[in-house]
Amino acid sequence: MASNLIDKPAPAEPAAGGLPTPSTVRAAARTRVKICGLSRPEDALAAYRFGADAVGLIFYPPSPRGVDIDVARRIRRALPPFITVVGVFVDPQPGFLRQAIHDVSLDVVQFHGDETPEFCAKCERPYVKAVRVHEGVALGDVAARYAGASALLLDSYETGKRGGTGKTVDWSLIPSDIGMPIILAGGLTPDNVASAIAAVAPFAVEGNSGVEASPGVKDHAKIEAFIREVNSGQALK
Repeated sequence: MASNLIDKPAPAEPAAGGLPTPSTVRAAARTRVKICGLSRPEDALAAYRFGADAVGLIFYPPSPRGVDIDVARRIRRALPPFITVVGVFVDPQPGFLRQAIHDVSLDVVQFHGDETPEFCAKCERPYVKAVRVHEGVALGDVAARYAGASALLLDSYETGKRGGTGKTVDWSLIPSDIGMPIILAGGLTPDNVASAIAAVAPFAVEGNSGVEASPGVKDHAKIEAFIREVNSGQALK
């Protein structure tokens, strides 16, 4: 099944992972949307109904948005076709990673820990590597190291946390072209996502804490507003 998060936005020469080249991504007509940290089928369906391209399920028990395989399967079964289901992992055990990919039929894997490129390449799915952005992180070097990734997800940095901080990335630290598509995360809300698109021109944006009623419980009105603002931000790219 085609994966919306990694489909080409416009005719282009393919890059690693089947994605368009970064220059084409920045000229694309539409920014993709991923709603992450889902724990309920009804929230996943709301994301789909409002136009999300992808939903993210977090397989990391310390996270307040973490789900187990049984919950993830219920969410997956509730979704119609043609929406990408992304599994988010933090330094997973290989056996658990394989089980989750198989049992939930994950389309894309997102690695949010200290996984090596060699480990990531073994997942047998397109993968995204998350990077916590702060001074001193050379994103071009990270992209070169993880050349087999379909994209880099850029998240905010907070000591001891792997994501979901609600803090905004310093967009000025993101180069105009890192050699790989960018999924921008980190504190995005309906109030700032259009500005983020104008500043960074990412391939995709992620809404998580900024579209919640409480951790793991999404606010459907915020999801709708977030996606509406993404669409309005296209003209600002």
